[in-house]
Amino acid sequence: MPRFKRGFAFASGITAIAALSLLPLFSAAQAPAGDWRALNKQSLALYQKGDLKGAIDMGTKTVEAAVQQLGPGHPATATVITNVAKMLDATGQYADAEALYRRALAIREKFYGPDHLEVASSLNDLGAALREQKQYAQAEPLFARARDIREKALGPDSLEVAVALNNLATTYRALGRYADAQPLYERSLAIREKKLGPDHPDVAVSLNNLAALYDAQDQFEKAEPLYRRALEIRQKALPADSLELAASCASLGELYLAMHNNEKAEPLLVKAYAIRSKALPEKNADRVASKHDLWAVYMSKGDFGQAEQYASEGDMMVSEDQRRKMSIPMPVAGTTAAK
Repeated sequence: MPRFKRGFAFASGITAIAALSLLPLFSAAQAPAGDWRALNKQSLALYQKGDLKGAIDMGTKTVEAAVQQLGPGHPATATVITNVAKMLDATGQYADAEALYRRALAIREKFYGPDHLEVASSLNDLGAALREQKQYAQAEPLFARARDIREKALGPDSLEVAVALNNLATTYRALGRYADAQPLYERSLAIREKKLGPDHPDVAVSLNNLAALYDAQDQFEKAEPLYRRALEIRQKALPADSLELAASCASLGELYLAMHNNEKAEPLLVKAYAIRSKALPEKNADRVASKHDLWAVYMSKGDFGQAEQYASEGDMMVSEDQRRKMSIPMPVAGTTAAK
């Protein structure tokens, strides 16, 4: 049975914060100045400060003002709706984000037509929200359509196409369609290496995802060099407390754990947990996974005292009586214990 690994690495092409600050330019006749612009600016400022609740509340007011001033079918209205959806995404409110992404998609399809790049962006956003809810079968045609639009508009070797290929491949991976995923991952990697160079962080994303595909099929010898290269890129390009760096450490460490190579697994998993425990809340799935990884390492080494530090509810532990019995040498076959 293939080992299932968490943590699909999707890329949107731009970070969530950058996406939130992008607003199309319109002439005065198209988008008269009004409260919606000021509200949008305030919402984005709150988001940048980390006040997600305040940003969402202000973003909701922005949407209401845009609908009133511009109309429900204006592309700027779709943009501010998307902004709020991305904020909801950031707080894990994926179902609410999905509803807003659908609304923005409908506006853009009607305004621009079905084959516009803004439509592709909405398809990508909606697919990602469905993916976060594990609705992979529903996400797949959205990512495929986004890829087709971008290939037609931008050419087969654009970075935006690489993003779409990566997202579609990761969806296939989640569905267990490994043969469909592999050529897409490989093509995404080739585009990024050609456009960005071999040491760019986006190349690390493609390397890590291709490695995870092999990993899911227990092809460890193919996965290891890809994970290692992704980790090396991130070590050079990203801050020491980067969550992406933690993800690479966790991926390679979990691979070594599956290969029963605890000596290599332990330092990587320790580093992943150190980063995640500082940056993520206690109940975050990645932090919980890293904690469990360390429990598994120390349990497999027989270091039960260390394992206990990382045990969570439901994790098996060894009692003092069991430890004592385990420390008693077993009789050699063919002999009897001394009386």
